[in-house]
Amino acid sequence: MSYIDIIKDKARSDRKTIVLPETTDKRTLIAASHIMAEGIADIILIGNEEKIMDGAGWLEVELTGATIIDPDTTDKLDEYVNLLYETRKAKGMTPEKARDILTTDYLTFGVMMVKANDADGMVAGACHATADTLRPALQILKTAPGVKLVSGFFLMDVPDCEFGDSGTFLFADCGLNQDPTAEELAAIADSSAKSFKQLVGSKPVIAMLSHSTKGSAKHALVDKVVEATRIAHEQYPHLALDGELQADAALVPQVAKSKSPGSEVAGKANVLIFPNLDCGNIGYKLVQRLAKAEAYGPMLQGIAKPVNDLSRGCSWQDIVGVVALTAVQAQLA
Repeated sequence: MSYIDIIKDKARSDRKTIVLPETTDKRTLIAASHIMAEGIADIILIGNEEKIMDGAGWLEVELTGATIIDPDTTDKLDEYVNLLYETRKAKGMTPEKARDILTTDYLTFGVMMVKANDADGMVAGACHATADTLRPALQILKTAPGVKLVSGFFLMDVPDCEFGDSGTFLFADCGLNQDPTAEELAAIADSSAKSFKQLVGSKPVIAMLSHSTKGSAKHALVDKVVEATRIAHEQYPHLALDGELQADAALVPQVAKSKSPGSEVAGKANVLIFPNLDCGNIGYKLVQRLAKAEAYGPMLQGIAKPVNDLSRGCSWQDIVGVVALTAVQAQLA
């Protein structure tokens, strides 16, 4: 059974309600149909019901069972307007502005549904930038208690792979923080360990990646990863974590014996922490395209309730997978 099939089974065991606000995107409607057919989650679609059903008819997909909420006509609008106003009034929000936002920005409306406990999570980003998905989530839901920063990760399922957790890996940060400091890298490692344990179930083994292994190169970029590793050991001593490690030293046991003998992480890593967003984004896309890996994300970690992003190049199958993962996050929230 593939990793995502296991996640779908978990999602079915305690069915959650997930909002999909991007109802003008055909991938969203196709995904919604499959999610409901597979029993993965209950789905809320945001928009004009007639337009959504016309789109479903044109695509020949079945949306019976989905809840469709039109922000212009829902009897919940006044409640959400007041909640948004109260949440953001210190930042200059007015009731009039709140009403305008909620009737024009479906992503914010979806986040408000999660805030009001009318949904368990939201998935968006198929036709919006990450910032558009993240902004209302941070403004309205805010970060989870004890979390230093929100970060993004991909769960990678690599076929016929002997490395990682039978080919399953977590890559971070691949979608959000462009050039994290050493302290931020350490915090990302801690959040990623929790996400891996939550969504995969195995022990996270964390490699702090670099173009250097244990001093093989000297550069400020290497120094940042060395310092991040030091901070992580100091602040999160329970983690199985090591660095700085090159990717081959992190993954391949034979290389690890040569480059980092004695390391408990080298050659066994299943959580890869990239030094910046360039490396992370390029890395996951290379693995996705060249190794034909399934890439689910960018998932967001550190928000008080589950809200997850999608790559704008995603397929409807990717949306189904991220919804399943979001539902499992909601079970454990």
